[in-house]
Amino acid sequence: MTTELLPLCGFAFMAGFVDAVVGGGGLIQLPALFVLLPGIPAATLLGTNKCSSIWGTLAAAVQFSRRMPVPWATVLPTVAAALVFSFLGARTITGLDPAILRPLILALLVAVLAYTLWNKNLGALHAPKLSQRLEIAAGLATGAAIGFYDGFFGPGTGSFLIFAFVGIFGFSFLAASAAAKIVNAATNLAAIAWFAASGHVLIGIAIPMAVCNVAGSLAGTRIALRHGSRFVRLLFIVIVGALIFRYGRDILFAASG
Repeated sequence: MTTELLPLCGFAFMAGFVDAVVGGGGLIQLPALFVLLPGIPAATLLGTNKCSSIWGTLAAAVQFSRRMPVPWATVLPTVAAALVFSFLGARTITGLDPAILRPLILALLVAVLAYTLWNKNLGALHAPKLSQRLEIAAGLATGAAIGFYDGFFGPGTGSFLIFAFVGIFGFSFLAASAAAKIVNAATNLAAIAWFAASGHVLIGIAIPMAVCNVAGSLAGTRIALRHGSRFVRLLFIVIVGALIFRYGRDILFAASG
């Protein structure tokens, strides 16, 4: 696997950069693992991906929390639900084929992109619109749904979280990106607990990829904080569009095969 390590580290850097800003790093890193390590079981590749990407997500979360206020009253209930349901999702993958989710994910991504393009002011300002009680309830529901998906499959989790914080809670794109990193770190941690205990992690691959993922994450966080919500919104649209292309292609190939 030494010949595959250098390109995997390059993809990890790019994934960390993109994921720090708008999520969707799994769109880059996870396919790279599947393509470059074709003989490895899917659960092991997913576990390796989580083990390497969590460090970049944590680095971004720390950087964001140092530079801007984090709405902990909303984030903490989301984190709690995400921890539990991400672990359940990781357990579920050993018995189910994640490909069954692709049509649903594709439909959700198309809806997310259409709504974001239609509402041009979405996420421009940070204007929370729910009462504290509703924020807690919505945080629990969001953490449960997206946490389970991230443990089970994963690509696009950060983008789904950002859209939820913008569309449901009324956060700006920049504040949503900061909140999403904290929740995403929790979902990764819970999934890793299952994958590591089950022996589904390639440590020799995960560690160098983690270093590169953190480097990319730090670079992406600096750029996001410098350019603000408008830049984050633009990159969010690009990443969601790329996710739609990826899932649409996968569905077409599965149907033709």
